[in-house]
Amino acid sequence: MVSGLWQTLRGLAVDGLSNGDKAMKRNPMFFAVAAALGLAIAGPSFAATRQTDVKALQALIQKQQDQLDQQQKELQALRDSLQQLAGNQQAQQQQIEKVAAVPAPAPAPAPVFSSAPGVSVALHGFVNATAFSQDKAFTFGNGQNAEFPNVGTHGRNTGVDIRNTRFWLDFAGAKFNDNWSGGGRIEMDFFGGFNGTGAYSVSQPTPRLRQAYMDLKNASSGSTVRIGQQWDLLFPLDNVPTSVTHIAFPLGYGSGMIGWRFPGVVWMQDLNHGSDGPKWRLDLGGFNGNWSGPGDNINYLTAGNAGFRPQLQARLHVQDKDWLAYFVAHYAQIDLRGVDGAGATPIATTINSEGFEVGGNWHPGNWMFKGNLYTGKALGQVFGGLIQFGDIQETGGYLQAGYKFTPNWSANVFYASSKPKRSDVVQWLGSGSVGRLKNNQAAVNLIYTSGAYELGAEYLYSKLDTTTAAAPDTTKTTKGSQVSLSAKYNF
Repeated sequence: MVSGLWQTLRGLAVDGLSNGDKAMKRNPMFFAVAAALGLAIAGPSFAATRQTDVKALQALIQKQQDQLDQQQKELQALRDSLQQLAGNQQAQQQQIEKVAAVPAPAPAPAPVFSSAPGVSVALHGFVNATAFSQDKAFTFGNGQNAEFPNVGTHGRNTGVDIRNTRFWLDFAGAKFNDNWSGGGRIEMDFFGGFNGTGAYSVSQPTPRLRQAYMDLKNASSGSTVRIGQQWDLLFPLDNVPTSVTHIAFPLGYGSGMIGWRFPGVVWMQDLNHGSDGPKWRLDLGGFNGNWSGPGDNINYLTAGNAGFRPQLQARLHVQDKDWLAYFVAHYAQIDLRGVDGAGATPIATTINSEGFEVGGNWHPGNWMFKGNLYTGKALGQVFGGLIQFGDIQETGGYLQAGYKFTPNWSANVFYASSKPKRSDVVQWLGSGSVGRLKNNQAAVNLIYTSGAYELGAEYLYSKLDTTTAAAPDTTKTTKGSQVSLSAKYNF
């Protein structure tokens, strides 16, 4: 009986071990109790014979207990690590919330101030200074407004010119009605002459009004009406040759580029408003009539002011991401008798001022190309005909190519030409023509740009062909050049 009981207990123990110690793990003391009960029943003699088996079982129990203790320690270590990780995460979240609670710095105030309620006014402009050296005196003036050489002048002159310096006020925010809003601009520079003619007058340039206009805009229809003194449509305002020296009087102005500022009205209408792709716009303008004489040029008594004879112009403009193009037509009628009808008219009583212009620019990558071509007659009032007044046929234009080597450095080459018809120039000699037959202008410049600053070095060369009333069949060539260093600060 004892032997049978022992075999039963031993069989239970062996089955527990063979089942992956599952029973042992559920109750590690089970085997020990079973072994003690078996020994008590068997008696001393039986225990002695099984002593080796008991010791083996006790060692196995101890091993299982040690493993269980180790697992409990590892589990506690995992719990401690998880608690520490949770603490770190909470600290990080608190830091994030603390940073987010700090208010962002206030944005810099916009460079505007207010005038009438709801109307903002912004001041913009630039300061421009040029040190120059010339081997001739130039038409329009020496320095920043030099264009082509004056016949018969000699000697090198040098100086520093700041008259390009310009400022303007932009107005925005006015309401005309529910659909139309308003704005405008007043713009000045310092090409208004000098304060006297004394020794110190050259340092006292006089301000000059450039533009003064108001805008009415309809954002939903893409319409703008501009009223006041502004550039006419012949002047390529978004295609001006690049220079840090020649700004108010651009490269080629009056000798390949035409256009001027007049009081007038312009309607600008987007043709594909709100659509994708190139933007098409049609501009229609009427401007104050103008000419040189025969009456008072500054009291609206010129041949262009006789009767109601405005200058009429139309421009078709198209622009995409890196290019633009335009076509312009111009017409005006000039009554050479003047407002009082008493002016002498030895050649013609009335002439028609007509002109056509095409141009554009393209910016592929680091390259820049600009070009403009015009033809017409009687264009003296818009800086045509090499600044000669008469029924003079002419053709002119300019080209400029530039390359941007780095974000700061760029270089440009420029060429312009204007050629009035020789027979027309000769016919009108003494009646508005002074005998200029042709002018070629070339320039090269190197420009460094950094932020609001521009620095430029430029060389300009101009060759002018002329004739005289005394010898209209002869041609005299006058050459002139200018070297300049310029600095510009935009604000």
